[in-house]
Amino acid sequence: GEPTTYRNFDEIIAAVADLTARRELTNVKLVLITNASMFHRAAVERGLEILTANNGEIWAKLEAGTEEYFKQVDRTKIPFQRILDNITAAALRRPLVIQSLFLKINGQPPGAEEIDAFCDRLSEITSSGGQIKLVQVYTLARPPAERYVTALSNADVDAIADKIRTRVGLEAESFYGVGSLA
Repeated sequence: GEPTTYRNFDEIIAAVADLTARRELTNVKLVLITNASMFHRAAVERGLEILTANNGEIWAKLEAGTEEYFKQVDRTKIPFQRILDNITAAALRRPLVIQSLFLKINGQPPGAEEIDAFCDRLSEITSSGGQIKLVQVYTLARPPAERYVTALSNADVDAIADKIRTRVGLEAESFYGVGSLA
């Protein structure tokens, strides 16, 4: 589940940071992989500060450029704008890694308009002063529960990463799925 939903998230992060310090593992990077839905909570912000102060890195998921596509792929009642606002607020305080899963739905990859909108969201974050260290573009790594969802080809993943680099000017890395095509 989503780690930031724990009420005592800040205490958990503090305990992990304390353990790594006591074990003299200060060179070990702590990574939080999150959907960014709870960054607006005070305990989560405190935890993010502790994480950042202790060689931590935040990998926030952003997998859409529009509300409609967000609802389709994330299937959540959480408003897309909350995710965008939370990522922006966190990126104003520290560099983030953005993780972005893209896939085919009923055999169709996300359209050019959706990828352009995704790039617009990244640009909005950075133009407001947010720091994005890297965008990880990936596709399905294992068979999903829904048969109508499949992995992008390697070329499709690379095209999205290239668009992020050229249109937004951010570093982007490609990660391919199991069974994706070259």
